[in-house]
Amino acid sequence: MAYHRGSRGKGKKNHQEGEEIIRVPLPDRSKGQLFGVIEQALGAGWMDVRCEDGKVRRCRIPGKLKRRMWMRVGDVVIVQPWPVQTDERGDIVYRYTRTQVDWLLRKGKISQDFLTGGELLF
Repeated sequence: MAYHRGSRGKGKKNHQEGEEIIRVPLPDRSKGQLFGVIEQALGAGWMDVRCEDGKVRRCRIPGKLKRRMWMRVGDVVIVQPWPVQTDERGDIVYRYTRTQVDWLLRKGKISQDFLTGGELLF
């Protein structure tokens, strides 16, 4: 029995010429999300994260992420500050892979100084 292997539109996306396709999730600034780098693992799902605004926040890893992936010191993450204690606490929303961090560096979304412990993002 022969199967049709032609293109049926699967996997093909319609996009405009010149429009860049972004496959890496970026922080949602309307929700107050920030880039961050994990500085210290505290245990029980808590991490100290240095955020792009220069503050170190104690962030928790929600159970959904805790069960799905490991977080290590030096990982780049997206942080969602809490509504209360905004400057002190937050949640880790997403962890970037190494290739995604390379893409962020190439596109200028983060700088090498930010990764190595520099003061600000730009």
